[in-house]
Amino acid sequence: MGFADLSIADIAAEYDLPVAQVCYLREQLAIAYKTQETNLILEDAKAIISKILSERQGSATLSEEELKSPDGRQHLWE
Repeated sequence: MGFADLSIADIAAEYDLPVAQVCYLREQLAIAYKTQETNLILEDAKAIISKILSERQGSATLSEEELKSPDGRQHLWE
């Protein structure tokens, strides 16, 4: 198991998202970490990035009501 040279903070900066939103994604994916600066396991970094990209791609075709998650929260890109 290798480590990516990416942390939560790095991913947030790369995809122009607040760190809190990337942390929310991390929680959804049940990914453990020590701090926002801790380098992630490669597979965990890929999972977070994949989730960000899939949600962004989905936003191009969804209506405003569909952009809300089942619990009423807005998705990451809003």
